[in-house]
Amino acid sequence: MSIDALPAGLGIGWRSEISGIISQLPGLAFCEVIAESIGDHAPERLTALGVPVVTHGIALSLGGAEPVEPHRIAHLERVASMLGSPIVSEHVAFVRADGIEAGHLLPVPRTREALTVLARNITRTQDGLSVPLAVENIAALFDWPDDELTESEFLTELVERTGVCLVLDIANVHANARNRRRDPWIELTRLPLERIAYCHIAGGTVRDGFYHDTHTASVPEEVLELLRTFTAAGHRPPLMLERDGHYPPEHELFDELDAISDSAGLTRITPNRLLGRTT
Repeated sequence: MSIDALPAGLGIGWRSEISGIISQLPGLAFCEVIAESIGDHAPERLTALGVPVVTHGIALSLGGAEPVEPHRIAHLERVASMLGSPIVSEHVAFVRADGIEAGHLLPVPRTREALTVLARNITRTQDGLSVPLAVENIAALFDWPDDELTESEFLTELVERTGVCLVLDIANVHANARNRRRDPWIELTRLPLERIAYCHIAGGTVRDGFYHDTHTASVPEEVLELLRTFTAAGHRPPLMLERDGHYPPEHELFDELDAISDSAGLTRITPNRLLGRTT
């Protein structure tokens, strides 16, 4: 499957709360919308952007023991068709078991049995979509005690089995490395980087000594530095900011987007009229 579905540049996760600010971004390369937030009609402010829109699911539960539910795949396909999405994305995670909803993205045990189940669910989903599927590495506060594979081994074998693309969440790599006292750059380089469709970047918070991927704070300097190293190594896939809750004032969000653009060596996408800003 193609990994060139999106244009290079900086995008943002579309949220209705900041849709007015997003509409002011003249250099926006693409955006991503949560599929479960879309009903029968796409928001006018979203379609008026005139940029590619990724359909991003959060409820498929690809890593669940049960087969993915056909109606959830059908919803992803319907939203992608409505928006003209060039790609659909979901998570390497499960969100329900025995009909009980967790309300969170939970890590899949990195066992060969779980890998087989995950690959089967991904294949079922791919069969129900008319565009490529990409899956995202998640942040997790724990590892399962029966893990047989490292995250990089698990994801590498997954993409080899299914041909699925990867949404590389750089902030999640940082979070997992920090919480496990590992080197984030080494952890990142071990992933199947040749299969990246696009990248996420976001901010989080530290509580009780652990870094939580909350998307409610500005991207920290450590994550920006990891992005700089990633870019300096020659990796320049499409990149987007995720922000969920605690939305900042307009000028602060523009400053955050500028910081990301500068770290990744991208042209700024914010209006240069604001605060005397120049590109």
